[in-house]
Order: sequence, then structure tokens, then C-alpha cells
Amino acid sequence: MSREILEAMHALAREKGIEPEKLMIALEDALLSAYKKQPGSAKYARVEIDRETADFRVIELIIPERLEAHLIVETIDEETVVDPETGELREPQEPVIDPKKLEEYRDQIDERDVTPEDFGRIAAQTAKQVILQRIREAERDMMYEEYRDRVGELVTGIVQQSDSRYTLVQLRERVEALLPKSEQVDGERYDHSQRIKAVIKEVSPSTKGPSIIVSRRDPELIKQLFELEVPEIADNLVEIVGVAREPGYRSKIAVVSHTDGVDPVGACVGPRGSRVRMVVSELRGEKIDIIPFNEEPARFVAKALSPARVREVLVDDENKQATVIVPDDQLSLAIGREGQNARLAARLTGWRVDIRSETEFAAEEAEQGYGEEEEVSGRCAAILSNGRRCPNASLPGSRYCGLDAHQALANIDSDRVADLAGGGEAEERSEQAPAAAENGALAESEAVQGQEELAGNGATGGDQDETAETGEQQPVAEVTKEQTS
Repeated sequence: MSREILEAMHALAREKGIEPEKLMIALEDALLSAYKKQPGSAKYARVEIDRETADFRVIELIIPERLEAHLIVETIDEETVVDPETGELREPQEPVIDPKKLEEYRDQIDERDVTPEDFGRIAAQTAKQVILQRIREAERDMMYEEYRDRVGELVTGIVQQSDSRYTLVQLRERVEALLPKSEQVDGERYDHSQRIKAVIKEVSPSTKGPSIIVSRRDPELIKQLFELEVPEIADNLVEIVGVAREPGYRSKIAVVSHTDGVDPVGACVGPRGSRVRMVVSELRGEKIDIIPFNEEPARFVAKALSPARVREVLVDDENKQATVIVPDDQLSLAIGREGQNARLAARLTGWRVDIRSETEFAAEEAEQGYGEEEEVSGRCAAILSNGRRCPNASLPGSRYCGLDAHQALANIDSDRVADLAGGGEAEERSEQAPAAAENGALAESEAVQGQEELAGNGATGGDQDETAETGEQQPVAEVTKEQTS
């Protein structure tokens, strides 16, 4: 073999990022296979290639009969398999001794040079084929190593073709991914040469290279898109702590700020709604509600039901169930079309949500006679104007929650907010302030989406038509309560 082939192998190894020694070992194996195909070849042999001069030799291994018989018996014992048809043990017809075992007994084996005279031409042809094959294999391995640790990462690709089973997406040159039907969003079309974003769902090795599955339905897609558009999320100043999504229709995300002075909702909405608008555009118009995360379950559930206004939330910590009371005119909006809003709120918060109208809840309370609530450890001791205890958790070292009106009860001998000077008004303002602040933040993000009554193409919206369905509110509520439970 000429030295030019050796230099070409080293150049290709550097270009493709492959270790030259791997190519040399592969070439030795290929030359040995080519030698054994020649008539009169030795049964046991090996090929050695000089790493400096590229000279090669075919060396026959002369194994003593007793050693050969011993190694064959070991090989048969190791390779005995069960016949799938008969269920009996089956031995290989022509057992081949593993070269590694021959290396162990090399001191007992004689060797001699049996290199054929015309083996140079065969070696040159074999070298070319083996080098190309091993380069392809090495490239496939490198691609797999590159993508196997990128599961959940956002990638951009160009649609190559699409049919009823899957869509083929080219991520880069010679790297393609599959977008199966199960990972596509209903109603989306993927045209040829269209550029789309998706998250890597699964990576597995295959004979034709890494098999990469991407998804447009995964909730991780929304997280990655917001991280791309919102610098505060990329810098870990704002975090998305939860995502509830119904692909193609609506999503809710819960955000929290880790830095004082940074509004998590405003950061995600962006100036004049520019940031959330980019995400909505990439998701082909899917509506997104941005909810500020709150550690108090009652407040978090109330905000998760936006854009509906919530009057009161009663929480059952043991069963993780929340009973939400809303004004009569907000019932259909809180439930959402086919229960979508309530369903997403339940997924986002992790609580079972039971939505009741004020009229319905008052009727049930009068019929069943709720009476005074039992003492609940950790709950705020304040008594609201309706005679019920505040559903919020009390602050550490205090009997009351963080509301100013409730904290003021520590200075008087009564737990009733109404006994404070102007307590009723203060309580009402305290209860309405979080909802008003939330609705204000949502309204700001909604307004930029161009809707008149309840903007829904940006941060919130999409349920205006449901508020008009007054004739069918009660049946819808009954169905939703079963779904959310």
C-alpha cells in the first residue's frame, strides 16, 4: 500500500474528527476479510499495517491441535443458542475462535508471513471501500453524540416533505428529524421549504444515523420560545414554574420573579405586547394566559382562572381541592368553552377545581347548612363580612394572612374585619386589590392583541362569546365540575 493512502487517511481523520487509529484498525480487519476470500488462504491469520510506512503483512497463525480443540470447545459453549423453532440448544456449524482469545495464548502460537504477491491491488480497493464506510459510520456516531444530550432543546428546521404519517424536517446538512402525526398540532399545515421551530422529543441510534423525533405539542416548546424572546428568563431573573397547554387552542403559564423590581408578567408580555406576540405568532395564534405564581393556593387558583373574576376560594389542603365562587355573570367565562379554562387552571395549579356561581353556592349553603367552619391550623383567623373565615394561609408567627386589613385585627379583641373602623370597606378593597391588579396586568397584555371586549390573541382572552351564553351556563358548569374533579 502506498504512503499516499496513509496520508489521505490521516487528512480525512482530521477533517471528519475521527481518530486515525480507528481507521487503521478497521482497514486491518477489512484486509483480513479480503485475504480469507482468496483460495488457499490460512484458516487463522491477521493483518498488520505499519503506522509509519503503510507497509502491510498477512501473518498466518499456526495453532497446536490441542490448543485449537480447547479454544473451539470454549467457543461452542459460549455461542450455544436456543433454536426459536424447536426450543433446543443449537451449536454454530463453523465455530470461529475469537482473536482476543488467540492473543491470550500468543506465546504458544507460531507465526509466519503469508502475504500474497498480488495482494497490493486488492488492498488498495479494500482500503478505499473501508475508509469511506468507516467515515460514514463515524459521522453517524458523531451526530448521535451531538443530539442525544439535546432532548428538550428548541431547534429550527426546514420542512422537506409531509404526508399523513409524519413530516420530515431538515435541521442542518445531512441531519433530518421526524415530526410524527402524534406530535403535530391539529389544524397546522407544514408546507415544503417552510421554516418551523420544535423541541427535540427523542434521540435514538439507527443504521442510517441518529433517529431524531421532534414535537410541536410538547409544553416545553412554550418555555423555550419565551426563553428565546424574554431576556429576563434567559438570565434566570424570571422563571416559568408551570405550563398547562391544549395545543392549538390555549395555554396558561405561571411565572415568578427572583429579583426585586422585575414584574414577571410585564417581562413576558413585553413593550406593547411585542414579546408575547412573537410567541403567539410562532404557535399560529394559540392564546396564552400569563399568570403570576403565588405560594398561597387560594390566590394562585383565583389568578389561574383569569380572565374570569373570582369572588372567593375555599381550599381543602388535605384533598388538594379548591371550591371557587364566582359572580353569576362570570360563571361561563371561568369555566371556558367546553371546560377549557377550568381544565387548564387545574393542570397549572395541580388542584382539583370546583367552580360555583354565587347563587348556586348560596342555595347549597342554605340547604345543607354549612354552619361555622371547624378550626383549621395554619389558616388566617380573620372573619369576613359573609361570616366565613379567610381562606388564605396565616403568616409565620401570626394568626392572620398578609392582608393589611387582617393584620390590623391583632390590635383589637375581635377577629371580625367588620369590627375595624371602616373595616368593611378595607376588607373589600383588600380582597379586590389582587384581582384588580391581576386583571390590570392581563388587560394590558390583552389590549395589545387588538380585541375590543376581551383581548385574547396576546397574553389572555378568547372567551368573550362565552359570557353571552347565559341560557346554558348551568349545564356547562355541571359538566365542567366532573371534568375538573
